Amino acid sequence: MYISKLKMLGFKSFADDTSINLDAGLNGIIGPNGSGKSNIVEAIKWVMGESSSKSLRASGMNDLIFNGSISKASKNIAEVTLNIEINKESVSKNNKKYIQAGSIEVERQVLRDTGSTYRINGKEV
Repeated sequence: MYISKLKMLGFKSFADDTSINLDAGLNGIIGPNGSGKSNIVEAIKWVMGESSSKSLRASGMNDLIFNGSISKASKNIAEVTLNIEINKESVSKNNKKYIQAGSIEVERQVLRDTGSTYRINGKEV
């Protein structure tokens, strides 16, 4: 089982639709200071269920939404989608009835001043 794709829109410094494809195995995030490396890790934590804004370097959930810049308008929504690939080899006999080989899409959205919602494979949970 591994994360195969991360998609962010309006999350922290990622104002535009941004997708990162990850291969099975070890992946690294490199870049200069201020390029958003920490925000990528925080996006993964948030979509996987982190509820403490302080652990995401924010004072509240509204701080996760892109707040605007000189050249880009602020957003009213932040959205992170995580694709998880499950291969046949990772599904053991004991958990076969709960986990199927294939892919799972987990999505979390937060609307300004409203709260967040989750979707798994397109269905709200």
